[in-house]
Amino acid sequence: MNRCCIVVLLLLSGWAQAQEIRELAWGNPVAVVDLRTTDGCRLMKAQWKSLDARIVPAKFRAPGPSETDNAPLYPTGKSVNTFTLEPHGNTPAFEQADWQPVAATDLETRRGNGLLSHVWYRVKVTLPETVGTFAVAGSRVMFELVADDYSEVWINGRLRKSYGARANGVINGYNARQRVWLTDHARPGETIDLAVLVTNGPLADLPNNYVWIRSATLDFYSGKPTPDTWKNLGQVVMVQDELKNVLDPAARIEKVADGFQFTEGPVWHPDGYLLFSDPNANVIYKYDPTMGNVTIYMTKTGYTGYNIGEYHQPGSNGLAIDAQGRLVVCQHGNRRLVRDEIKGPMTVLSDGYKTQKLNSPNDLVIKSNGDIYFTDPPYGLPKAYDDPRKETPYSGVYRIRNGKTDLLTTDLGGPNGIAFSPDETYLYVSNWDIRDIQRTKTLWRYDVKPDGTLTNGKVFFDLSRADPNGGPADEALDGVKVDTKGYVFVSVPGGVCILSPAGTYLGKIIGPERPANMAWGDDGKTLYLTAHTGLYKITTLNGGKLAH
Repeated sequence: MNRCCIVVLLLLSGWAQAQEIRELAWGNPVAVVDLRTTDGCRLMKAQWKSLDARIVPAKFRAPGPSETDNAPLYPTGKSVNTFTLEPHGNTPAFEQADWQPVAATDLETRRGNGLLSHVWYRVKVTLPETVGTFAVAGSRVMFELVADDYSEVWINGRLRKSYGARANGVINGYNARQRVWLTDHARPGETIDLAVLVTNGPLADLPNNYVWIRSATLDFYSGKPTPDTWKNLGQVVMVQDELKNVLDPAARIEKVADGFQFTEGPVWHPDGYLLFSDPNANVIYKYDPTMGNVTIYMTKTGYTGYNIGEYHQPGSNGLAIDAQGRLVVCQHGNRRLVRDEIKGPMTVLSDGYKTQKLNSPNDLVIKSNGDIYFTDPPYGLPKAYDDPRKETPYSGVYRIRNGKTDLLTTDLGGPNGIAFSPDETYLYVSNWDIRDIQRTKTLWRYDVKPDGTLTNGKVFFDLSRADPNGGPADEALDGVKVDTKGYVFVSVPGGVCILSPAGTYLGKIIGPERPANMAWGDDGKTLYLTAHTGLYKITTLNGGKLAH
């Protein structure tokens, strides 16, 4: 088997392993209500209805520029004729349509006109006090559906769509199982409105078939189905009592997913999920805490060159979300920063400084005014510092402002993680210079001048000498995050160290694997840790700023 096939198989097996582990982590439901039975619908006070959807002519516009963007990506061009589907979910026409009642036992009846036909199904369920002997209050509830052939599920008038999404409402595959999360804290008497659009398929090979429902159940789970072996991991090592202002000493790590090659660069998306890179696998993953699963959000995220086999880490690394909700990506193999536009294309933000190509952008942070600051060590190049493709004589810290890339400092031999203080008066940069025989591990702090440039750079803390719980010398000083009170979290050999705003070493979070980077998520107080093969989280007291 050639090397390319091996790489592909490893990528697919890693993804499959992550999927399988998360699916097994659910365990078995403690109660199930079959919505295709009269008793099941009576218990849930549910009445199915159906409505044929129609493909109708519609006026639209060809691609054109927007008021702020000259790219021809928006429906602002000349008038064109196309088609749409009526009624659209969550519209007055949808609510006022002539819905026909459907008996629970009649869901297998074929509906629609066959070939390219679409049918809406709708059912409102009211959660009861008990299902059998199981008390519903506080449980997790899933809606599981199999429709013939493709299905979309709307929950309370909303379709949970996002780039790279699988199931949880969006089309999951041909006659595939939909698992749609409804709630983690069930309340008896709560009503949930489910609307299902079912269509014949495959679309390019329409079958001599009609639309029908194969299976529809509500699955109840007792609490969050996380394996006990994934809870209460690691420890918090307290060196100074001040650490109690940052972390509860009794706090422990929880694993939320595993099966990866090397996780990096996490960021919390405003729509409520975590994105993170696997630069070895050349993908960006999405962790959805409502579903507890991991899916591939984007593939080939850093490099697609013929010589990709030479690269240990060809993919993306650091990720960030800007004020418009756009994903900004550090690409190792392509040696550039790109932005994933809302309408789909990639905009290259920076791939060089003056006439020289960047090394391999590693991590980034976006200032409140939109400026992007990033680090550029050569760790993504196949031979790092000795790679013949390296064009700059330094490893810089840069800023992108109004499309222009500025070199801010060349002080550091191996700049890596980067983060602002809460008021953005300081910029922290971790430094790991593998050319140094001591493998220098220093955290630097710069004053940020009013014009956004840096001054007064100095070592804020020397981890290579001052960490009493230090790990192997060949492990990197990596990601940096700062909480709302100015306490600094740094990925170091053996775990995550916490420093006070004054630079005092307060303690360390030690887990099963060393986190390469971190991101605030959920309510803002959850710190997600991307750590080699696993994704973890721990609860902090202050939390950090989330993207909005």
